[in-house]
Formats: sequence, C-alpha cells, structure tokens
Amino acid sequence: MMLDNNLKYCREELEMTQDELGYVFGVSRKTVAGWENNHDTMPLPKLVKFSNLYKYSLDYVTGLIRSNNNYKEVGKINKKDIGLNLKNVRTKLGLTQKQIADECMITQATYSGYETGKYLVTSLTLYTICLKHKLSIYEIIK
Repeated sequence: MMLDNNLKYCREELEMTQDELGYVFGVSRKTVAGWENNHDTMPLPKLVKFSNLYKYSLDYVTGLIRSNNNYKEVGKINKKDIGLNLKNVRTKLGLTQKQIADECMITQATYSGYETGKYLVTSLTLYTICLKHKLSIYEIIK
C-alpha cells in the first residue's frame, strides 16, 4: 500500500535475502515479501529501525523521493510528539481532522487518536499525508 516503495531495492542493495531481513525484524519471509509487494505496510517502528540500521532516508524507503540523499537518524519514536507535529502540519495546511482522515481513508476518530498521541500513526497514514502534501516523513516524526 506504499506506492513505489524502495524496500526491495534497499534490501537487495544490502545483499540480504527476505529471510535475513525478516530475522532482523523478528518476522517471516512472507511478511517481508508483503511489505515489498505492497500487500501490507511495514509498521512505523520497524521502518524507522530499518532506516537507522542501514542509513536509508525514510522518504526514500517509502518512495516519496527518488534518491537516498537526505538520511537523518531518527531517535526514539514518541507518539505524543508525532501527534503534535501532525496537528501542527494539519493546522498550517488549513485542514480539519475530517479532511485529513478522508484523504487517508480512515475515521476522524482514528486520526484524532493520532493527533492526541493516544495511538501511534501508521506508516500508511503518514505516507499518505506526506505524499498528498509534499512533506517529509522525517519532519513529522523527528
């Protein structure tokens, strides 16, 4: 569900098999294949871990950009800080929670839970917001 993701390319560049990457993340080869083939999305904590371990930009891995030239290490994920950043971005864009939720095909209640830090935003929702509004994932989760 992440359009044009580069996870497979990154893994192959690292000369790793799906089994080996699965071992790093404690998941099966089938799960890795699902991430690579867009049948499922890599959870945000695993996406950040991949980015930090192998020095790939989050925007590059997800396919938001075409070159890996803006890698920045991401510290510990804090869902409350990410929620505040999501709210600030939404406010700057002049959008309501309902409008963002509709763009992401989720409920307003779910999106509200992301903004308040009740839930950690999903990789797919984060990707959708960044793609639609030409933002960097790093700027929201830093």
